[in-house]
Amino acid sequence: MKYIEAFREGDKINEVYLCKYKQAATAKNGKAYENVILQDKTGTIDSKIWDPNSSGIGDFEVMDYVFITGDVTNFQGTLQLNIKRVRKADESEYVAQDYLPVSEKNIDEMYRELMGYMSQVENPYLQKLIQMYFVENEAFISAFKSHSAAKTVHHGFVGGLLEHTLGVVKLCDFYVKQYPYLKRDLLFTAALFHDVGKLKEISGFPENDYTDDGQLLGHIVMGCELVGFGCRHIKNFPKKLMSELQHCILAHHGELEYGSPKKPALAEAMALNYADNTDAKLETMREILKGAGTSKDWLGYNRLFESNLRQSSEL
Repeated sequence: MKYIEAFREGDKINEVYLCKYKQAATAKNGKAYENVILQDKTGTIDSKIWDPNSSGIGDFEVMDYVFITGDVTNFQGTLQLNIKRVRKADESEYVAQDYLPVSEKNIDEMYRELMGYMSQVENPYLQKLIQMYFVENEAFISAFKSHSAAKTVHHGFVGGLLEHTLGVVKLCDFYVKQYPYLKRDLLFTAALFHDVGKLKEISGFPENDYTDDGQLLGHIVMGCELVGFGCRHIKNFPKKLMSELQHCILAHHGELEYGSPKKPALAEAMALNYADNTDAKLETMREILKGAGTSKDWLGYNRLFESNLRQSSEL
């Protein structure tokens, strides 16, 4: 099949894609059209159905696999697909794995590496908490390995939550070596659990969208609750240790305006915030630059970074 990342202006498309979004709209001249976002494992593309009442436009819904006939165009510097014909695809016409973005790294190897770091946690209560979820709970492990870390922005792919968590733990490992006063056991455990609330905040693939609880509560609160539940089911788990671990999770976005109910009050919470922010921002930048391909031109203003971006030149 022709993957979205290989689209070029002028391409004629006759392929199956996953419909991630569909909404009716009205042009300035009063004419109805439809906004559609199509996805495969390499990315998404904004698409338009300019004549929804055409005989070539069949019925389909969000999360349907659809056979598309259309043209790739360029609108204000961004590729767009002009859909001429569309119908729901038969199951024999697609393989679901072709439409799910997946980590470029080996998921099982990442998990083994993550557990290698966690084997360094010596506190018996924290080790029991880790074992409860990441060793003994098969359903939790399976979900954690396959989940994304975000709907968009960074690590929005199968294995993304695992890849992001490992990245954060590895940064925390560096911090502990650079600043030995940091409590390794607390920081490593907090890093491991900091985003587990995303298992409930975001639905699994192919939807990968916010759940009702995700909208109402958010992953920080739900992650804090999950850790509290685990701690309370471990006999004699120290109350102060539980509070410090939960604080690290509550404060890991660093600022109230970024969604943290609390600002960091512990050195470990501050270190976790920096590690989380670093891994998320640099992965976001990597994905932006990857999307630009070999282009060395300026990519335009990016709202997240509040800057015009481009690839750096080779030395």
